[in-house]
Amino acid sequence: MSPGRAKEALGAFLRSRREALRPEDIGLRRGPHRRAGGLRREEVAELCGISADYVGRLERGSGPWPSSEVLAALARGLRLTSAERNHLFSLCGRAAPLSPAAEHIDVGIQRILDRLEDTPAQVMGQAGTTLRQTPPAVALLGHETAYRGLASSAGYRWFLAPGSRDHAANSRIQASLLRESLLRYGDGSFTAQVVTALLDQSEEFRAVWDRQEAGLRFPPEKHFDHPEVGGLDLYCQTLLDGGSGQFLLVFTAAPGSGSYDRLALLNVIGRQLLEGSAVSRPSF
Repeated sequence: MSPGRAKEALGAFLRSRREALRPEDIGLRRGPHRRAGGLRREEVAELCGISADYVGRLERGSGPWPSSEVLAALARGLRLTSAERNHLFSLCGRAAPLSPAAEHIDVGIQRILDRLEDTPAQVMGQAGTTLRQTPPAVALLGHETAYRGLASSAGYRWFLAPGSRDHAANSRIQASLLRESLLRYGDGSFTAQVVTALLDQSEEFRAVWDRQEAGLRFPPEKHFDHPEVGGLDLYCQTLLDGGSGQFLLVFTAAPGSGSYDRLALLNVIGRQLLEGSAVSRPSF
């Protein structure tokens, strides 16, 4: 396929995916005077963090070839399935990246997350990598998507950058979760790299890894001491997508409790806290 025809195919694909998305699919309300059935270019641009002009040029087949980072952003913003994401990359002559930071969130989980913008929730991938957070989750837990390389794994950080740790039993749980992730993703995966690094660098990890424990889980009841709103006793509901192996974590409080009121306050001020450094520390 010639470069010109390839750009036309890319533009037609992007336009079809944009027109197939409804405002309701991304948590937007459909206004009474809205005529377009799908999303507007400006809405896609905002979702992807690129300009509306560039979206238009791509759809017309006149823009420069997008980078892998822009393609990953388009796949996320357009809520593409894994197969559609791979097709998008192939249209540009690239292979879809396999790094955890670029891991593609299951479209079903993404749709649920879109409806939880006022609730602390986040998507977890292999080796305990945080793939996406709602603004209240960032306010509650900090920017867990900001880590790069092996440090993006919660298990890696637990053993090699522990900071404040309250319960040694969590080490056994972290090792158990890494064992399950390794079984799923196999040799050569990011999880395998994390496990290899920990076996080489952490005596504590080697000790708990040798216990051969599997199936351990964190208890769902969690307490947070948040510097802005105070103590929070929350319940963490964990939803597993069997196809992708990704987890959706949703934090809630008992209605009528003090934690319920403080969580509501956190959700209101969550977006303001995104630019600050105030984060809570969980104890399990």
